[in-house]
Amino acid sequence: MLLLEGLTVAVAGRLVLRDINMEIKPGETHVLFGPNGSGKTTLLGTIMGFPRYKVTAGRILFRGRDITGLPVNERAAMGIGMAFQRPPTLHGVMLEDIVRFASRNRIAPETLAGSLNMNDFLGREVNRGFSGGELKRSELLQLLAQNPELILLDEPESGVDLENIALIGHAINYLLEKEVAPWDSRSLREMRRGRTKSGLIITHSGYILNYVEADVGHVIYEGMLSCSGNPRELFGCIKRIGYGECVRCALQGARGISSNVCRD
Repeated sequence: MLLLEGLTVAVAGRLVLRDINMEIKPGETHVLFGPNGSGKTTLLGTIMGFPRYKVTAGRILFRGRDITGLPVNERAAMGIGMAFQRPPTLHGVMLEDIVRFASRNRIAPETLAGSLNMNDFLGREVNRGFSGGELKRSELLQLLAQNPELILLDEPESGVDLENIALIGHAINYLLEKEVAPWDSRSLREMRRGRTKSGLIITHSGYILNYVEADVGHVIYEGMLSCSGNPRELFGCIKRIGYGECVRCALQGARGISSNVCRD
């Protein structure tokens, strides 16, 4: 689904990502951990094709096609969708209109909005005056309408209270074909058997792992992918000893040096 080969990225002339290599296969969900300023959002923005992120080396392949030089709109049309951590307000654009446009009249906006308790927001301008949790639900509503093949989520649980995080989790699972959406006629067995949708989720708190099952976890540190593995084990290590020590432990393992710090 997604292949990053030696991806190196600069922002405003400053190198932010260095030699990123990652493969996400169809049907897989990956999570990305990392401290603030490590390059997590830059990675998602680069995959989506935002022009402020300049690829200086390497390439991005989506479903076997090199998309490194393609603009955002072409990537979206191909089936890549992203939910922002801090989405913009779209003055003069009603949420109902953008949902209807993104879904190409495939599903009624009211049907999609009902799954996220967003029906009362359809007549409002996109994201105007929304709380943190409402912003996240608005972003996911738009993604549900778009129905992309590769879903990029930037900290979907941040700013969301405990009452709404379950709604967020269900919406993500609908997107990733891990749960049957209310408007989907397939059985869960049919859905899982034919699942191809993939995801890359940035998480800082790790709470989303309680609601969305992930296959692979990655740690990004100082602009480089330092290690990959079981998402819950990686996050447990990070909580116990912090990012810096977790990375040092991974590097020791790669060099054949035994370390029990993550297992203690």
